Amino acid sequence: MNRTVLFLLTLLVACTRVPVPQMADIPSGQLPPFRMSATEITNAQYEAFDPSHKALRGYKGFSKADDEAVVMVSWEEATAYCEWLSRRTGRSFRLPTEKEWEYACRAGTRTPYNTGETYPEEYGKVQKNTRFKEPVSLEVAQFAPNAWGLYDMHGNVEEWCADDFDADTKAVRGGSHNTPVEFLRSDARSASIPQDRSVLLGFRVVESADTPALNHNMAPNQTKIPAVPDLNHNRAQNQTKSGPLFEEPIPYILEPEDGTPFYAHNHQPAVTCLPGGGLLAIWFSTHAEAGREMVVLQSVFDGEKWSPATMFCKVEGRNMTGSALLTLDSGEVLHFQGVGDAGEWKDLSLAMRRMKADGSWSPLRYIEPEHEVRHQVIAGPVVTRDGRILLCCDAGPDGEAGTALHVSEDGGNTWKDTGSTIAGIHAGIVELKDGRLMAFGRGNAIDGKMPCSLSADGGYTWTFRPTEFPPIGSGQRLVLKRLQEGPLMLCSFGPDGLFVALSDDEGETWPVKKLLTDGKKRVLDGGAWTGTFTLDSTHAEPKGYLACTQAPDGTIHLLSSRVHYRFNLAWLKGK
Repeated sequence: MNRTVLFLLTLLVACTRVPVPQMADIPSGQLPPFRMSATEITNAQYEAFDPSHKALRGYKGFSKADDEAVVMVSWEEATAYCEWLSRRTGRSFRLPTEKEWEYACRAGTRTPYNTGETYPEEYGKVQKNTRFKEPVSLEVAQFAPNAWGLYDMHGNVEEWCADDFDADTKAVRGGSHNTPVEFLRSDARSASIPQDRSVLLGFRVVESADTPALNHNMAPNQTKIPAVPDLNHNRAQNQTKSGPLFEEPIPYILEPEDGTPFYAHNHQPAVTCLPGGGLLAIWFSTHAEAGREMVVLQSVFDGEKWSPATMFCKVEGRNMTGSALLTLDSGEVLHFQGVGDAGEWKDLSLAMRRMKADGSWSPLRYIEPEHEVRHQVIAGPVVTRDGRILLCCDAGPDGEAGTALHVSEDGGNTWKDTGSTIAGIHAGIVELKDGRLMAFGRGNAIDGKMPCSLSADGGYTWTFRPTEFPPIGSGQRLVLKRLQEGPLMLCSFGPDGLFVALSDDEGETWPVKKLLTDGKKRVLDGGAWTGTFTLDSTHAEPKGYLACTQAPDGTIHLLSSRVHYRFNLAWLKGK
């Protein structure tokens, strides 16, 4: 069927109350008989079901016209459309299974694309990884169909499938505009959280008389945290170790032993004390920071050694930049995660999940669902005295973009972006004794110094002043934390490397400044952007992304991009 005839048929059915999509007959094979819509569902077709969706036409410049593929539709909404269409027509419509989708896409071919070994360049849209997506027409059926009369099976928009990909996500097929061509292959698999709405993502439908057997054979994304001994080694929970402590620095990133994907670039750690004892550390592992292969891995510390890395969190085919962990006083552990709509780390949604009593995790859910800036998670969330949870996220991909603050007043159930911007990206934040918030960040230097941001209204407005500390730059992330003994602690980088500073007067002065070394000469691998460095009496780690937690016994556990440091307040105050 040529494009003109298809368009006339579409106009004809659009004149009825229910614009039923044009269906293509799929040759019988190993699958039960079904028919598939010849094109992706368009704006006109979808909005007969949900007229309010018209407000999303043209979102970020995409999908403005009636005959463009509908986008910004979640899996739940796509499923609801199928149910509505079935009721209105008396026929049985649903999303395709992955097996149906790939069978129909291939149309009898066995090559990477139904066009052969390569995908014609003239059929493509913006088939590259882009930080800022280039608007392009999503009009359906602009190019020749496959052998079975199906248009846009490669590209245009990704398409929801009926199947679970894993415990958290639904399967997605077909690739999209503004994504590299290799993700348009017939066998390329991606996934998205069912709530997800994206300018990359739409759907098409199938018609059949049966209920399909869905693909539930994928390994579920239900990582568990193994039980570990108490970090205090049978000491009373709140007993502080006596005397100064500085233990041998050790790596916490160890290659997996179970086949978990592990890449050369391991970066951006987060860490927390587990309620049953031990530490949990997570970080991303990837070939490239703008990579779809990026996974979030975990290791557990039992007080003596770290476990080999295992899978912690992954949404297939999506960038996973930015993670944070928080253990509440109740013992509940929260995980915060940035989830991209493609490979770049600019357009992230903000997701969260909770650890269950058995050590597994609840499904990821979006707490800030739009794929947008201000959602790149920074390790080190805090709980204020009145119970608010504060989560910092980079306000944009630029090094001078500053930091956004997200706040929950109900234990993490609902969240709000304050709309304000803290000076410096990768900011660390603390609550002062008078209720004000204080944050230090990277970039946005004031008078050549690291900036300090202060807020007296819960983070909705800020004032700024210089600190006494040098600004930090590429490959460096600071920690600002209140120790359980009371002082504020800053871990950052100076001319001689990683130092720790203490303040007993709420950040007004920092009389204790100590290079993070015990003087022993070591050559260590800092990983990520740090590489090999020498630790001795006058030199400490030159750069790294820092994350920190403090155990009940007072031990401070500081992670850089690969190295685990252990020390206490007595050591910091010692000469």
